[in-house]
Amino acid sequence: MENIDTLIKARWIIPVADGPHHINHQAVAVHNGRILEILPVDAATTHYQAKAVIELPNHALIPGLINAHTHAAMSLFRGMADDMPLNDWLQNKVWPAEARWVNEQFVHDGTALAAAEMIRSGTTCFADMYYYPDIAAKAAKQAGIRACVGLIVLDFPTIWAADANEYLSKGLSLRDELANDALISTIFAPHAPYTVSDEPLKKIRMYADELDLQIMCHVHETADEVAQAVNNHGKRPLQRLNELGLVSPALNAVHMTQLSDEEIQLVADSGAHVIHCPESNLKLASGYCPVHALLQAGANVALGTDGAASNNDLNMIGEMRSAALLAKSVANNAGAVPAYEVLKMATINAAKALGLADNLGSLQAGKAADIVAIDLNALKTQPVYDPVSQIVYSADSTQVSDVWIAGKRVLHNGVLTTLNTDDLIQRAQQWRDKIIQPE
Repeated sequence: MENIDTLIKARWIIPVADGPHHINHQAVAVHNGRILEILPVDAATTHYQAKAVIELPNHALIPGLINAHTHAAMSLFRGMADDMPLNDWLQNKVWPAEARWVNEQFVHDGTALAAAEMIRSGTTCFADMYYYPDIAAKAAKQAGIRACVGLIVLDFPTIWAADANEYLSKGLSLRDELANDALISTIFAPHAPYTVSDEPLKKIRMYADELDLQIMCHVHETADEVAQAVNNHGKRPLQRLNELGLVSPALNAVHMTQLSDEEIQLVADSGAHVIHCPESNLKLASGYCPVHALLQAGANVALGTDGAASNNDLNMIGEMRSAALLAKSVANNAGAVPAYEVLKMATINAAKALGLADNLGSLQAGKAADIVAIDLNALKTQPVYDPVSQIVYSADSTQVSDVWIAGKRVLHNGVLTTLNTDDLIQRAQQWRDKIIQPE
């Protein structure tokens, strides 16, 4: 018998790979942080001798969920400025609060709080766009969660940098520092076409090509953004990005609620990726991403929550349900974006968008052992005809029982193993007290 680290036996396995959507009574063999094999339970028992054998007779195993767009540290602003349109929310609430409160400790505590929430709801990797990406990376590593940290770029000065050149310089240094990290990767993160001018965007395209990095950018988030771009530049933001050479397989275009038929085809033909954030877009009344039309055109669409200041949670299970329901309404088609397609958006599609699909996004031999167990033996998910449908349409985050990242069990029977929940709550409450009673 072969000695391995972990053998996980489950009622259902949902590989999100070629083949059936789910398989029954199978086991996942894990060693040195990677998946060795998925095989029938009986065969696994006779072939492998594991240090840890986990029996999950009522559970479905899925690949770790990938939150393809967050502002993790903004968890500390959760609920601070609700029920406001985007421009008012951003300019009159968020940006002043950031100028007053955001520092290294804020980013560390906010990212740790976000990591705990994400792990608890089945997320094993997140793409982040925020200040102090070096601190966000440190907090993610301490939590044992994967992060694709954004190397942010803006034209104007903030607490992180004075101008576009300094943002780029700091970002490139951080990229070099993290180049060989097992859990942390990097992505260029120009905030938006309306906050980054042409020259920095050209440099980002050049560096992205040279370093083989992806680019994450808010694009076509609102109708007002598009109208202002036409007024200021004589062209829509996506057209401007395309003329600068950024609409390519490297681009992760976040939100994309305002798209013409021609722009949908451009995205599909270029190989660019769309990051859909349905709940944030709904809450801010930003518009509706035409997910069904994009998928029909052949575009890759991934799923993100956006930040907890505008969502107001980082729960990818809930986000999948919202995405599925919204897509049907927007397309006026009950068959649009079925449950399995939404699960792909939250796993393998997101891995493709972030350039991580060789390692993440599906349960397959050779890939990282990023695995989530969901207990379907609950009133709200019984009876089970199709475990994928139950996860997307019926389950909630409390049914996530166990999470492994690189083979390490970071959630054990609903309890975080790398983070102290009481400490995180205390720190969050301390920040609240500071923010509502400024000195």
